[in-house]
Amino acid sequence: MINRLKEFFAKKAPAPPPVSAPPKVTPEQEARWQAWYEHKSRLMAEMLGREHDMVMHAIFPYAIGGGLDLYYFPNGISGTAVATKELTELPNEGSHNRTCSCYELVMFTRHPLNLDETKDEETAFGKAHSNIQSILNAVARYSAQANLNPNETCEFPADMQSVGGKCLIFASAGQHSDGQVKCFGLLTVIEIFHSEMHFAMEHEGSLLIEKLKAAGHYPYSDMDREPVV
Repeated sequence: MINRLKEFFAKKAPAPPPVSAPPKVTPEQEARWQAWYEHKSRLMAEMLGREHDMVMHAIFPYAIGGGLDLYYFPNGISGTAVATKELTELPNEGSHNRTCSCYELVMFTRHPLNLDETKDEETAFGKAHSNIQSILNAVARYSAQANLNPNETCEFPADMQSVGGKCLIFASAGQHSDGQVKCFGLLTVIEIFHSEMHFAMEHEGSLLIEKLKAAGHYPYSDMDREPVV
C-alpha cells in the first residue's frame, strides 16, 4: 500500500476552478443531508458512547480541500474517541470498503478529553490530538480513492509532513444496517510500530489485532508502550 500512498500524495493538485457562484442547494437536498447526518450521529453514539457537545471545526471546509471537522466521544471506553463525519454525506455514498457501503473514521487515545489542550503539544492530550488530527486528515483523503479494509496495514511515505513513516492498521469499530443504509460502519485507525506492521504483513492483520487486545493496547494509538512483537 505504501507505493499507492506515494503515488496518491505525489499527485499535483489540480488548478482551482474559476471563481463562480456556488451551486444552489435545494431545500430537498439540504433536508436529505441533515436527515442522514442526524441518523449517522445516532448510530455513531450507539457504537462510541454519547457524543460531546463541542466540535473542532476546521478553518477551511474539508469539501473544498481544507481540514476535517473533528467530533469527540469521551463517554464510551476509557479515554477519548475522535471521529470524522464528512466522509459520507448521504447513505451508501463516499468512502466505502468490502464490508460497508459507507463509513467514517475514528481514532482513540487513552487520555481524557481536554479541549483547552488541543493546541498545546506540551500536554499529553494535546500531543495525542495533534497526531490523530494529522493522521485522520491524510487517511480521509486517501479513503475517497482506495478501499481501506479492517485488518489491512498502511505506511506513510517517509517524506510526508507530520505523518511521514507512521504505520497504521485498520479495524472495525462496529457497523449497522437498516432501511436507510445498506451498511454504515466505523473504521478504526490505529498507529502501530514498524515491527508490528511487518508482523501483520507476514501473517495476518487479525493476529496483530489479537495481540494488541491481549496486551491491553487496542484500540488506542498512543505510542508510549512497548511493541507486542
